[in-house]
Amino acid sequence: MSKILEPRYFVGVDVGTGSVRAALVSGNGKVVSTSVQDINTWTPKPGYFEQSSNDIWNACCHTIKSVTKSVPSESIKGLGFDATCSLVVLDINGLPVTVSPTGIREHNVILWLDHRAESEAKFINNLKHPVLHFVGGTISPEMETPKLLWLKKNAKESCWNQAQYFFDLPDFLTWKATGVPTRSLCSAVCKWTYQAGPDGNEGWSKDYFQKIGLDDLIADNFEKIGSHVVPPGTPIGSGLTQEVAGLLNLMPGTPVGASMIDAHAGALAAMACSPPPSIPPVRMEDRLGLICGTSTCHMALSYGDPLFVDGVWGPYWSALLPGVWLNEGGQSATGKLIDHLVSSHPASSSIMAKLPANKHIQEYLNELLIKMAAAKGLACVAELTYDFHVWPDFHGNRSPLADPSLLGMISGLGLSSDEESLALLYLATAQALVYGTRHIIEKLEGGGHCGIKALAICGGLSQNSLIVKTHADALGLPVICPVEAESVLVGAAILGANADGAHSSLEKTAQSMGGMATAVLPRSELKRYHDKKYKVFLRMVQDQKEYRSIMAT
Repeated sequence: MSKILEPRYFVGVDVGTGSVRAALVSGNGKVVSTSVQDINTWTPKPGYFEQSSNDIWNACCHTIKSVTKSVPSESIKGLGFDATCSLVVLDINGLPVTVSPTGIREHNVILWLDHRAESEAKFINNLKHPVLHFVGGTISPEMETPKLLWLKKNAKESCWNQAQYFFDLPDFLTWKATGVPTRSLCSAVCKWTYQAGPDGNEGWSKDYFQKIGLDDLIADNFEKIGSHVVPPGTPIGSGLTQEVAGLLNLMPGTPVGASMIDAHAGALAAMACSPPPSIPPVRMEDRLGLICGTSTCHMALSYGDPLFVDGVWGPYWSALLPGVWLNEGGQSATGKLIDHLVSSHPASSSIMAKLPANKHIQEYLNELLIKMAAAKGLACVAELTYDFHVWPDFHGNRSPLADPSLLGMISGLGLSSDEESLALLYLATAQALVYGTRHIIEKLEGGGHCGIKALAICGGLSQNSLIVKTHADALGLPVICPVEAESVLVGAAILGANADGAHSSLEKTAQSMGGMATAVLPRSELKRYHDKKYKVFLRMVQDQKEYRSIMAT
């Protein structure tokens, strides 16, 4: 009589900008069930974005219990967490310490997109310290050391002097689950200037923290920001504590993997999936991972020497896969930009009023664009924006210009405020975001990443057919789309599976759970059109800089 195999599941938890999501994932990477819970964000001043770690953890517990309630607790073999690279501040008792000008204690998280530390980032960049070589030469106000410096300068009594722990949000979650303050290389290397490489010499740069004025963090082997750092997917402590296991109705000791930043979890799953036979085999290091949500991150792997690319973050050692270099480009506002421009257009409210509940406004606009192109006798929707152009850096440029002061630009506006004018704005914005990706790819290739043969795309915007097709056409590359749409959740679950020892390495775990993919191929007949649009795109930012130069004189 054959033995009945015990079902094995893993839980992936993804803390995004506006919500917490959890998924129950099978051992082969299939999402069985999901749950979502909104989280709060406060904006006490322009450019300030704050959250609550208690609010976030409560949402995590709610979603984990929701997706695991239908299976035996002993079938849950591991948990993995990913989150935005936001800064969490706690006191010596692990309680919230305010980061807010309001003084509200619960507001103890500076959200990743918060730009309050722009002047601190500029100060750090002017020092030109060697650690900046590993962030593309320029640190961003979205990273943690500028934010830490801001807190020390502007909230010394209310925050800095009371703080005992500074966590990246993904590491805060594994600490809450296990009681162990271990940090992940993913966050520490990518957002905190932690130094790591193949020579085995890794750690914090005392000289850097002294030079920028954060020398008080050096004490006790940098305990406040992390004295023990491990690769993603490494088992943390003894797994779930008795208290947390009871809270979640799971087994004490259930393995918990070292965390990842949310985009990196998506890249882990999407870049490991198996493309269809319609395209030649593409290795992980030959794919550019695009994780498209509120912002977009661009991930490129390198198995050889580190590649230094101006304006592109990294090279980061073992941030995505152990023993592999990662370069990371990014756009600070993509999904958020489209939502902003669409929702603020006069025609948006009338469209929303007539849409059925299950239809997204972007789907409606995609259909409208097809009708508009047909009415004009155009072979393709893309050509509708012949006289309409957008520069998309409404929240500054993360890569490859690394200039947070840049602003958005629109050329081609008329007096119309109808649905068609909204559709054109939406299309031109989508195209501009793709041209931003082209700009990043050109910088990567100029820095030595000559093997990019395909895109692997995931995240919310990857569900939009217009976005995916525009990437393929404008970049001249096939776009690999995982069949399992929830790549970020699968990536988080992969961390839990790796902590359980399901496979011999994180890469093998990812490949076993990444699943199958489809592919969208480029249409060569559109290349010349997009090449011309891209020239306009590059000219627009030069014009913006020239306008500033004129005004400065």
